[in-house]
Parts: sequence; structure tokens; C-alpha cells
Amino acid sequence: MTAERLVGRRLAPAHADRGVRAVGLRMIWLHVVSRRVPVALAALAACGIGLRIALIGHWDAYGALQLPLICEAASAAIVTATTASPLGEPERVAGRWLPWLRLGAAVTLTAAATSALAAGAVGGHLAGGTLDVLRNTAGLVGIGLLCAAVLGGGLAWVGPTAYLIAGVYGLYAQWHPPAVTTPWLWPARPAHDLGAAVCAGLVFACGLALITARGARDAVGE
Repeated sequence: MTAERLVGRRLAPAHADRGVRAVGLRMIWLHVVSRRVPVALAALAACGIGLRIALIGHWDAYGALQLPLICEAASAAIVTATTASPLGEPERVAGRWLPWLRLGAAVTLTAAATSALAAGAVGGHLAGGTLDVLRNTAGLVGIGLLCAAVLGGGLAWVGPTAYLIAGVYGLYAQWHPPAVTTPWLWPARPAHDLGAAVCAGLVFACGLALITARGARDAVGE
């Protein structure tokens, strides 16, 4: 066997590995672009900036709790909007990596949402603190993901918006009894409330599992 053949056999696996990595990276990029993730990241950054600007003002206790909740609901709606697929059903049979791409996108954008809001609160007084932002945002994203799986990515915003109304009422009831004490209405509970954190975490986990396995309920062209 000649030296050229030996070198060729040794280099072939390396070229194959690079080719696989290139294809994988391209697939990830195409998924990110098709889901408008760069636009979503810019919108999440805008939510964080908006929260920081709003915190400059002087708010009473009710307004100080309501304002972050509005930003959290907006961020959750942005995250869940990225579940919409421009290809619809044909994409579901395109490859075995699609569920992992959906999972990665949802987790990454949820982390980006909480990070943007937490960063926006730096230097300002954020009622409830970072733990409150993490709990509320994760729970709201979970509701949006469940709506995406049932109603479609284009209507996923309905869930966080409807829950925002319920959350605002829960905060309102803190000053106008009877107060809401159920942990399923977690925005009305203190940041250290374990039951509320568990409920929000369960909703997020269920939404994440469903959107990973099934994706958004979108038809072709939506």
C-alpha cells in the first residue's frame, strides 16, 4: 500500500467529521432564522430596556409589582411566537433533530428573556427581585408553549396575555380583599413562595415537553 493511500485513509474521517459539523451548524442556523430568533432577541432586549426606563419613575407598591409583570408577559409572548413554523406539517418529517432544535430554541430564549429583564432592573428597584422575574417569566412562557401546541404559534400570545389579566387581578386583590392565595396564580404570591414556584415550574416543564415533542400546531404557510 502506498503512502498516499495511507494518508488518504487517515484524512478521510477528519474531512467527514468537519462535513458533519458544517451540516449541523447550518441546520441550526436555518432553524434559528426560520423561527425569527434574531428578531426575538432584539425584542427581548427592548423589553429589558423598557423595564429599565420605566423603573426610573416613582411607583406605589401596586404599580411596582404590576409593571414587571407586564414586561414578563410581553417577553413570554415574544418567546412563544418563535414556535411558529413557516413550513408547517412537512417540517415534522424533515429530520430527527427537529425536537432538539425546538427544545434548544425555547430554553435559550427563555434564559435570554429572564436575563434581559434582570439586566434591565440593575440600578433600579425591582419589586420581587430576580427570583420573581424568573418564576413569572418561566411560568408565562410555559403557558404560551402550551397554547402554541394547541392553537398554533400564531396564537401562542393568547395564553400569556390572558394570564396577565388574571395576574393583574391577583395583585389587585392584595390591596382589595379577599386576597388570592392559590399558588397557581403565582404573580400574586411572594417571590419566596415555594408552592408558586413549583406550579410555575410545572407549567414550564409541561409546555417545554409538549412543544419539544409535537411543535406548534401550524399548517403549511402559517
